[in-house]
Amino acid sequence: MMRSVAPLWFALAAVAGAQTPATTFKFDFGSEKPAPGYTQVLAATVYTDELGYGFEPGSSVTAPPFYFSVKVPEEGNYKVTVTLGDRQAESITTIKAELRRLMVEKVRTAPGEFETRTFIVNVRTPRISTGGEVRLKDREKTTEARAWDDKLTLEFTNQHPAVSRVEIEKADDIPTIYIAGDSTSTDQPREPFNSWGQMLTRFFKPDIAVANHGESGESLRGFIGERRLDKVMSVIKPGDYLFIQMGHNDQKEKGEGVGAFTTYKTDLKRFIADARQHGATPVLVTPMNRLTFDADGKITNSLGDYPEAVRQAGKEENAAVIDLNAMSKLFYEALGPQEAHKAFAGNDTTHHSDYGSYELAKCIIEGIKQAKLPLVKFLTDDVVPFDPAHPDPIASFDVPAEPMGNAPRPYGDTGPTPTPPKGPFEPNWESIQAHYQFPQWFRDGKFGIFLHWGLYAVPAHQSEW
Repeated sequence: MMRSVAPLWFALAAVAGAQTPATTFKFDFGSEKPAPGYTQVLAATVYTDELGYGFEPGSSVTAPPFYFSVKVPEEGNYKVTVTLGDRQAESITTIKAELRRLMVEKVRTAPGEFETRTFIVNVRTPRISTGGEVRLKDREKTTEARAWDDKLTLEFTNQHPAVSRVEIEKADDIPTIYIAGDSTSTDQPREPFNSWGQMLTRFFKPDIAVANHGESGESLRGFIGERRLDKVMSVIKPGDYLFIQMGHNDQKEKGEGVGAFTTYKTDLKRFIADARQHGATPVLVTPMNRLTFDADGKITNSLGDYPEAVRQAGKEENAAVIDLNAMSKLFYEALGPQEAHKAFAGNDTTHHSDYGSYELAKCIIEGIKQAKLPLVKFLTDDVVPFDPAHPDPIASFDVPAEPMGNAPRPYGDTGPTPTPPKGPFEPNWESIQAHYQFPQWFRDGKFGIFLHWGLYAVPAHQSEW
C-alpha cells in the first residue's frame, strides 16, 4: 500500500521554520523508508501547488517519459544533486531541466551501482524587482511557460534512466551567464527545434549558472521594448556575463536611419554599457549563418552587414567577440549541401536540430577559449578542442529527443525558401510512439518536464528506441 505524502512545508518545517520558505529540498524516490531529512516520493505523488512537489498531472511512472516538479520560493540559481542508479538493472540516464536544457549528457551505471551528478538550474519569473514585469508573448504563457514559472523541473531520459535521490538548494554565491538572444539561442519548447543556448549548460561545472533570456522573434530593439533587458539588469551582478546574439530579426527592421552600422551597432553598445555598469562582462556573439549554399557548395552571406557590425562594436568597445557566424560557415560547409540540413530543424533553414545546436554550443565553448575569457575555468573536464571544420559525426550524436508534438515554427526570422535534400535528420518517432504511451495532456501541448522513473524499473521492451 502506498503511503500518503505530507505537504512539503510540513516535511521541511524542521529545517526551514514555519514562517520562512524552504530553500533546501531533499527527496527519496521509491517505496522504501526515506532517509532521515528526506521527503518520500511515491509513484502516485502528483504535483499540486499545495503539496509543492510531485509528478505533473497525467504522467505515469509506468509509461515514461514523465515529469517531476518542485515549487521554489524565489527565482535565482539552484544547485541540484541527483543520485542515479538501479539496484536490479543497468541504467543509462540523461538529464535535462526546465525547458529542455541539457544538464547531464549520459550516465551509465551497472546493476546495484549508484553515481551522483551536480548541476545548476536557473529559475526565473517575469517580475522585475525595480517594478513591472517582462511583456511576455502568448507562446511564453503556454508552451513556453516552464521558462517563467515558479517551479524547478527536471527531465530524466535515455534508454533506462534511474533516479534514487534529488537534492535542491539555493545557490546565491555563484556567477551567472545571461543570454540575450533570439530564436536561434532561446530555450525552444518542442522538437524538432533546439538552440545552442539549451545545449550550453552541459559544458559547465556546477560552479556557474546559465540564464537563457533569449526569445523567439527578438531583435535588440524588441528586447529593450519588452523590458527583457530591464529584467536582466535587475538581477545581473558583478562577476556575471552577458552573451548578446541578435541580428536575424534586426536586419528586417525598417525606417529612416535604421541599419547594421547605425541603430543596430548603437543598441549593441547600449547592452555593453549596461552590463558593465552592473559590474558584468559583455560578450558579443555574431549571428550564425542560415542554410544558404551556392552552386559551389559554399555558404553565402544572408545577414548583410550585421555580423560585421558586431565585430566592429566589439573592437570599438573592447568587448570580447565570439564569431559564431564564421564558425557556423565552416560547420555547414564541412557537412556539405547534402548533409547540412541534418543540423537544422526539418526543412527549416534558420533554426537548428538537436545535433546542430549541440555543435553550435561547442563553437561557443571554443570561442570562449579563443577569447581567453575567465569562464574557461568553469568548463567541464571532458571539454576538448573543437574544430567546426571537422564536426562530430552525425551518427555519433545520441542525446535523446523528446516526443514530437505540435511544434509551430518559432517567431521571427523565416529565412530563405528551404530546398533541402530528402531524408531530414529526425528520430524515428513511430518507433518512439510504439514503445512509449504519452498521456493526452502531453499530446495537447500541456507539458512540464520529463522524468523517467528509476527505482520503478521500466520493462526492457519499453526502453528500446
